[in-house]
Amino acid sequence: MNIVIHHNPACGTSRNVVRIVRDAGYAPEVIEYLDTGWTRPQLLALFAAADLTPRAALRTTKSPAEELGLLDPDVSDDALLDAMIEHPVLVNRPIVACAKGVKLCRPSGEVLDLLETWPTAPYEKENGQLLIDADGNRLAE
Repeated sequence: MNIVIHHNPACGTSRNVVRIVRDAGYAPEVIEYLDTGWTRPQLLALFAAADLTPRAALRTTKSPAEELGLLDPDVSDDALLDAMIEHPVLVNRPIVACAKGVKLCRPSGEVLDLLETWPTAPYEKENGQLLIDADGNRLAE
């Protein structure tokens, strides 16, 4: 299965998702979107497939969203998209796309919904939190 992960290596959640996917046996295409940036058609397609609005995909913390005035609910989706293209960090991450769908994987365990096989149990996230117990059951995050 082809898996694409829109990734920020400085983000622990994003690093966990990449690690979970690789540990499950997949070789994902990892796109460091802070380097590559976004296009409007790309964002529109990802958001539509993930059933997200630009507002729902907006990274509101550790981003310039507040200083750019984007937290005001009257800011239009078009204005949010323009800002996301100009400042790629405004898009929340990681966004994972594969044959089973597209999803904003926050928290990182959400990526399990997209995988046909999971990492070997028990499985811990990078911070030591157990994600999959010894019996192969997914745990709440």
